[in-house]
Amino acid sequence: MTARLTLAGVSLAFAGAPVVQGIDLSVARGEVLVILGPSGCGKTSLLRLMAGLIRPDAGQVTLSGAPPRPGEGAAMVFQSYRLLPWKTVAQNVAFALPGRPAAEREARVAEVLRLVGLARVAGSFPAALSGGMKQRVALARALAPRPDFLLMDEPFAALDAQARELMQAELLRLVGATGGPGVVFVTHSVDEALVLGDRVVVLSPRPGRIVARIDVPFPVPRWQADPHDHPAYAELRHRLWQLLRDAVLKDPASDFHRPEG
Repeated sequence: MTARLTLAGVSLAFAGAPVVQGIDLSVARGEVLVILGPSGCGKTSLLRLMAGLIRPDAGQVTLSGAPPRPGEGAAMVFQSYRLLPWKTVAQNVAFALPGRPAAEREARVAEVLRLVGLARVAGSFPAALSGGMKQRVALARALAPRPDFLLMDEPFAALDAQARELMQAELLRLVGATGGPGVVFVTHSVDEALVLGDRVVVLSPRPGRIVARIDVPFPVPRWQADPHDHPAYAELRHRLWQLLRDAVLKDPASDFHRPEG
């Protein structure tokens, strides 16, 4: 059975204030689903629901037919690297493999560090690494337990433009090289959504509702070709940007709100 992450009629509120409402989503192992939306629309809350860190007030979240449990089947990657500064690169990756026999743990750490191109710095501490290298360590740590899904919360937002593009291609390459875990990727960036996503869903301002679902037609493997050259890129970018722009301008809580009339 192919692993599948599903949200059916999911709603969530904090302190009585709705965060997301009526969310229906499904992503299979091997797919990249991008969630695009304005700040505060509940994107991170959806990832936390998928990881089993919180429970919905209504609806159901399932991972391979059962409610998700933290640390089982899905791994989160955050914008902040969350590396332990007193541990080496290899030790940070090994931290995701508790209880494994030492030989198995060391072999898996070496394998994923080779995959992300960091075998040469296995004994280094995070302070000696660039931002892009730190994010690759965080990605290696997430991949180490062989999760069915990666849940990624704007992991490249803090990187410079060049490092961000390189990490986008690296993510797609690694997902393919590791047998295709499913990816749910949260971003504010229309371009990042189109570069990474097989599908893109757009959320409204809080409470987050799905206002659009778009299939991305670019050829795969995506990391081997520049999607910006595809004839449909400009039209899709314009469409997504208009959806995002209109949502922000019409939101009374937004700093950019423009009352009609």
